[in-house]
Amino acid sequence: MSTKHAIQAEKFLQNPDKVARHDQTFWSVRAKRDVLAYQLEEWEQLRESASQIKKHTVTHLADYLDQFEANATKNGAIVHWAKDADEYNEIVMEIMRKHNVKKVVKGKSMLTEECHLNENLFKNGIDVVETDLGERILQLMNLPPSHIIMPAIHITREQVKENFAEKGLLEKNGAQGAWSMGVADKTELEAKADPTYLTRCARYHLRDNFMEAECGMTGANFGVASTGEIVVCTNEGNADMSTSIPKLHIASIGLEKIIPNYDAMGVFQRLLARHGTGQATTVYTSHFKKPRPDGEFHIILVDNGRSSILSNEDHWQTLKCMRCGACMNTCPVYRRSMGYSYTYFIPGPIGVNLGMLKNKDANYHNCSACSLCCSCDNVCPVKVDLSTQIYKWRQELDSFGHADPMKKAMSQGMKVMFENPGLYTTALKFAPLANHMPSFLTDIKLNAWCKHHTMPEFAKESFHSLWKKGKVK
Repeated sequence: MSTKHAIQAEKFLQNPDKVARHDQTFWSVRAKRDVLAYQLEEWEQLRESASQIKKHTVTHLADYLDQFEANATKNGAIVHWAKDADEYNEIVMEIMRKHNVKKVVKGKSMLTEECHLNENLFKNGIDVVETDLGERILQLMNLPPSHIIMPAIHITREQVKENFAEKGLLEKNGAQGAWSMGVADKTELEAKADPTYLTRCARYHLRDNFMEAECGMTGANFGVASTGEIVVCTNEGNADMSTSIPKLHIASIGLEKIIPNYDAMGVFQRLLARHGTGQATTVYTSHFKKPRPDGEFHIILVDNGRSSILSNEDHWQTLKCMRCGACMNTCPVYRRSMGYSYTYFIPGPIGVNLGMLKNKDANYHNCSACSLCCSCDNVCPVKVDLSTQIYKWRQELDSFGHADPMKKAMSQGMKVMFENPGLYTTALKFAPLANHMPSFLTDIKLNAWCKHHTMPEFAKESFHSLWKKGKVK
């Protein structure tokens, strides 16, 4: 029985070159992470410290949230609380109506994806421009992100060129961009889909929007309780650009992103980029504390189910996650199936768990997208036991009414065999006969294993038999 994830993954697997590129790209990021890890003797101590800090913070969350709100208010920020996505969108719209906002420039934020902010703003006549280059590329293509850190990594530069040409970015910005690079004729650059040229075109396109917007929005990687400020980490500086010209800044932050102080910030800053992109640090680490002169700084603290997660004895540790993407970069299933194969907007191991916590009926299919290799546990900077949690979800699927009937039948059959030694021994004795069966019977495509593998051969003599004869020790 195929799951939704398996069906979507099958579509992706139809293009072997694309699969290989996707797999190699993310594994290279994982390899960079390992190189940087080996350069720090205190690496495991940092991970343990990060894990303990997060554990302490989320289990004392009410205290730190109150402290954050009090200090942010002292700084001149206006703090809002949103219990769910609907209330969050209402708060954003209320602020924008008050300021007569027609255009928003927006930094990268998975929380706004979670709350469907863009759709809500467009519905209310407000233009939203994503300023992260990958996010802007996908926005122009009307596609969601496929990775939480590198959202458009699956898009080729040829696709970007075609997209920019269709949207008029090359015609509008191409000549000026080519001139700025000292290139007289931009035709050759367009033909080659030159990344520098395309980035230059995007830069001029985004500059116009930065100048025109009445509001800048950012997410937040961290909220520092002791100072009441938010910290945004980017490689493009787009968060700074989004908040440099508009007088209105709205920051959206999930409750779990609060950390105690600068000492904690130092630990997480050393881990975030190393795990996410294989860099020692992000190019920009921007601290936002006060509103601009004659401006307003709004911080919206969003629950949207996080309180319920905190009360979940088996799965509260997902709140420790700082959204670095390392679990996706290492996951053999994600690397070979891509983000669009998952039913939840966050893919990979952390997405499987978050999706189940959000809506079991809609996202239970993703539980099969795990080999239980535990690689995600080994790379998580805050030591979330991702594979253990996925295993727990699998054990509960039958109680949710979503267990695979075929797997249930197979499990019952195996239970009968393993509980009857005579039956098990007899099956082992005759199993090698299957090696001589015709392939059209053993490699039947109804068996999902056979779609990409050949059936393994049984050993001529079982381990039990060899053990009894003293041939193995």
